[in-house]
Amino acid sequence: MADIPATTEPAAEAFGGRRARGGGQSTVRYLATKLGGGAISLALVAVLGFFLFRAMPGNPVRSVIEGRGSASYEEIKRIKAEWKMDEPLWTQFVDYMGDLLRGDLGTSIKYRAPVAELIGERFWWTILLTGTALLLAVALGLLLGSRAAWRHGSRFDRWSTGTALVLWSVPTFWLGLIMLVVFSVGLDLFPTAGMTTPGGVSGGWFAELLDVLHHLALPAITMTAVIYAQYLMVMRSSLLEEMNADYLTTARAKGLRDNLVRRRHAVPNALLPTITIIFLHMGLVVSGAVTVEKVFSWQGLGLLTYEAIGVPDYPLLQGTLIVLAAAVIVMNLLADVIYRFVDPRVRSA
Repeated sequence: MADIPATTEPAAEAFGGRRARGGGQSTVRYLATKLGGGAISLALVAVLGFFLFRAMPGNPVRSVIEGRGSASYEEIKRIKAEWKMDEPLWTQFVDYMGDLLRGDLGTSIKYRAPVAELIGERFWWTILLTGTALLLAVALGLLLGSRAAWRHGSRFDRWSTGTALVLWSVPTFWLGLIMLVVFSVGLDLFPTAGMTTPGGVSGGWFAELLDVLHHLALPAITMTAVIYAQYLMVMRSSLLEEMNADYLTTARAKGLRDNLVRRRHAVPNALLPTITIIFLHMGLVVSGAVTVEKVFSWQGLGLLTYEAIGVPDYPLLQGTLIVLAAAVIVMNLLADVIYRFVDPRVRSA
């Protein structure tokens, strides 16, 4: 019996070491699985996008010769050869995948410029618009959702959830048009279109910043009004599930005020289900809102995609699809990883 502690301790250390290494290997394997799944998803998006866009109605050659009047047969043939539209579909697909593996997204038919360059120019404007709207929607939704759940059944609960659901059901383009009619045309408080004042403003960088924010206000508020309801409803539902938990009863028994119980104990646990939704929308942020950018003439990726559909501009559509799909996949991966570290139940599963 005297030898048991001496033999048990090294065994326990060895077992603990194996568990630690096993946990590390499990995390690495988990990340590798997620990365592999993301790569496969992106490849499938690229393949399906290639064939899907070519099944769309429309003739890119017609858009190229538009404005030139009538075009001869030789000119049409030359344009098709320039854009490799005279080659078999499988040859076009092989060339497209080869260019994509080299990081070449091709050249836009409409703009006759590299697709990567066009996306780079519009990318940050979309981030500014939809990122601002997302931050406002998350803050507003979580705040109102927690207060609505804590005051379940009250007038505030009914008013906040009812208003959020009504705005969520409203078509985004319709709400944008209403905002334009009321605040731009009627009250003349905000610009009707664009991202900056034509010709610029005087007063230095601060005046230019205020000018951009002035143009940003209406489209950002429109997007916020439409999307904040889902954060409110998820937060409200999660907090309602937590309200009768034993640890909240214990906190109240210790004499903590109701606001402290909610803020320090209930809300942090109720936030877990919203992490996935927030990160999913962070991925969709890059896609922008096509309707909002079109209504307010915001020169982002959403408007660029809308313009490419009208041609149809195959290289530009393929490039924007790859960027948008990559953003969603990356944010899904981050959501899974963060949720794994935040929630112990996921780690032990």
